[in-house]
Amino acid sequence: MPNDASTTQASTRVTTLSDAQRDAGLAALASANAAFTAAFPGDGVGRQPVHTLYGGAHLYKAGVQAKLGGLALRALDTYAPDFCTFAVALGLRGSETLPTAAADIAALEAALEADEDAARGLNAAARNAWTIYRRVRAKLASEPIEDQRIDFEDGYGNRPDDEEDGHAARAAAQLAEAMSTGQLGPFVGIRIKPFTEESKRRSVRTLDRFVTCLAAHSGGQVPQGFVVTLPKVTVAAQVAVLADLLDHLEAANGIAAGSIGIDVMIEMTQSIIGVDGRIAVPGIVAAGRGRVRSCAFGTYDYTATCNITAAFQTHTHDACDFARHMLQVSLAATGVTISDGATTVMPIGPHRAPKGEHLTPQQIAENREVVHSAWRLHYDNIQHSLGHGYYQGWDLNPGQLPVRYAAVYAFFLDGLADASLRLNRFLQQAAQATLVGNTFDDAATGQGLLNFFLRGMACGALTESEVLETGITLAELHSRSFVQIVANRTQAG
Repeated sequence: MPNDASTTQASTRVTTLSDAQRDAGLAALASANAAFTAAFPGDGVGRQPVHTLYGGAHLYKAGVQAKLGGLALRALDTYAPDFCTFAVALGLRGSETLPTAAADIAALEAALEADEDAARGLNAAARNAWTIYRRVRAKLASEPIEDQRIDFEDGYGNRPDDEEDGHAARAAAQLAEAMSTGQLGPFVGIRIKPFTEESKRRSVRTLDRFVTCLAAHSGGQVPQGFVVTLPKVTVAAQVAVLADLLDHLEAANGIAAGSIGIDVMIEMTQSIIGVDGRIAVPGIVAAGRGRVRSCAFGTYDYTATCNITAAFQTHTHDACDFARHMLQVSLAATGVTISDGATTVMPIGPHRAPKGEHLTPQQIAENREVVHSAWRLHYDNIQHSLGHGYYQGWDLNPGQLPVRYAAVYAFFLDGLADASLRLNRFLQQAAQATLVGNTFDDAATGQGLLNFFLRGMACGALTESEVLETGITLAELHSRSFVQIVANRTQAG
């Protein structure tokens, strides 16, 4: 039986670990936590484009942005001259309640335009469709292309060396002109051919010629955020070689080190699961030595390497969702952005009127049916991507641009009310937690909510006034950091 002294000693002891044991464990954790933070710094707070438009390098010219925006607006005017027609074609929420007669559509539009506040009592679906249509048109007129890729691969094809040499030099000169005249969109880059044995020499030759000519015309400048897209990556060594080549090209042409980024295309099964049976994406990105800024998923090449026949190669195939999720979890919180594949069914009608003639009513109707069907497919595919956390995708034709922005805008507007409520609540909870001395440990969720509004504003889906209704201020928005907002509010409070 223990004596009174030992009982008293046991009852007063409240810890067991010695200082040395505790400090050794915490020191090991500090190192591990620092390594984790370095590997997963979190999603970047900079702007990410909502799409990348690919176009053949032989067609690229300075000022092409405005031209393609005009073509997109022309497609909208031809196949959806009013917001109701557009909403029904895409299947926007509540579009089945919208009028179809021209007179009724005109009356509803007039009521909305006369007094937007007074029109709040009107059909909610009509307000939503009208808002999306107006914002899409404004976007196409002001910034029709967020990210453009000057393509030397699928959109260009295989050509004689002297022809591709000429196109590389001319496209570089045109890009330099677009830079000097302010005709660039927010993001731009080139896509070279893959680094396979068959095309690696041609690919490097085009890369060298383009970058060298661009530097010569621009005085060693490249557009902000300029990237080189490397398609059909199968092994990390291909990305490593590209990073080495970019080192040499920058140094030799007076380009600031690290100015040219890499955009990796994940479109082969081997770029998901490597030859060693491990997930290949992290190694592919690491091989770029910090140059890899984004990874794009290629739907149709990927399904082909899975031996899925053409009839079943769809954007929403389960095999694609598997690859998307593998890519997503591999790059979450690394700061490397991801983008999704394209809809390859183009919104182009089968009939074109010969010069001086007009289409018949039947031909017009058939064109409209084909375009609306392609639009609806593209809209559904984009919504599928957004639902899986992919906020950027590919477009291949200017006729797809109205749908790209409509789908993205619908996504943000539909989620606005809930996101506003949650962000406001999160900010209040975080400030209260820090005020009483507790660390708020859901900062990542808070940043995700803030990113919803930052993304929506950047692409034109949300207005400044809609975002400010959350209770956040302009200064807080511009900080782009949930943690900083909470810290400032705590200090002020």
